[in-house]
Amino acid sequence: MDTIEIGGSGMLASRIALGTWAIGGWMWGGTDIYDALRTIHAAIDRGITMIDTAPVYGFGRAEQIVGRALRAGGRRDRVLIATKCGLSWRGNGVFRNASSSRIEQEVEESLRRLHTDRIDLYQVHWPDPLVPIEETAGAMSRLLKQGKIRAIGVSNFSPAQMETFRQVAPLHATQPPYNLFERAIDADVLPYARKTGVVVLAYGALCRGLLSGRISAAPQFSGDDLRRTDPKFQQPRLAQYLAAVAELDRFARVNYRKSILALAIRWVLDQGPTIALWGARRPDQLNAVDEVAGWSLDAAALREIDAILARNIANPVGPEFMAPPAASEPRAVA
Repeated sequence: MDTIEIGGSGMLASRIALGTWAIGGWMWGGTDIYDALRTIHAAIDRGITMIDTAPVYGFGRAEQIVGRALRAGGRRDRVLIATKCGLSWRGNGVFRNASSSRIEQEVEESLRRLHTDRIDLYQVHWPDPLVPIEETAGAMSRLLKQGKIRAIGVSNFSPAQMETFRQVAPLHATQPPYNLFERAIDADVLPYARKTGVVVLAYGALCRGLLSGRISAAPQFSGDDLRRTDPKFQQPRLAQYLAAVAELDRFARVNYRKSILALAIRWVLDQGPTIALWGARRPDQLNAVDEVAGWSLDAAALREIDAILARNIANPVGPEFMAPPAASEPRAVA
């Protein structure tokens, strides 16, 4: 497994990290705790050394599962835990709250749920328009000095917001949505990361399963699964994306003898100082991890991939539907 340093922190992480939003169950139709525990153990056995989670993933459930999975067998010392702060919830309504008081409360709750004495990478989940970035950064800086966290990250921040943040606190990582279908950061966040030495944790690297090759033309999503309202999974747009997936899968198999899933992750890793977040809630969903290492996409392959997307997707859409509101307007969110 390839590794990368987390933004000058001295910590090395595998370039594939386990994402645990689905493991938390909320907005993914529930979860099976025993499958979740086995998935975390399988990820570590495959060489994954970073687990990314958040309090809002199942309203504490994902962190609890991660903590339970790492308690035995010395696993905690084999991985880096990345979690987040800056969101609050009432019922199933989630809203931004990156105040210093909220962050100070959240870190203690996360440490307890994770059964650990430190968080390796602590990330502000979303910028809060009602709280000055300087206040948020100040709170994170204090936690770093106290030793409760080892590195600082932000998620869904623009370069301008990151620059403001960096005037108050060191910044080691940024976590935006990024995959073959959602590439807005090519224009701003990714060049900023290259310039400043910040590592990019790409969430949604498989575009909520769309790039797994397992989504049908008439998918059945149950309960609170967010894909029931994701514009990419609604017809007629879904047909365009599935046509692109089919052509990308043929391209990967003919040219590399790889699956579309492996191609999607390899593409993310070939874009720069990136870590791909691989979401899974069953061990078998990690089987393709071994297909990702040992090869890369050259310039001609990248051009052909772009051509495939252009041929098939007439009206692309981003991940904007997942953005949470400010505190005055709670609603469900990623």
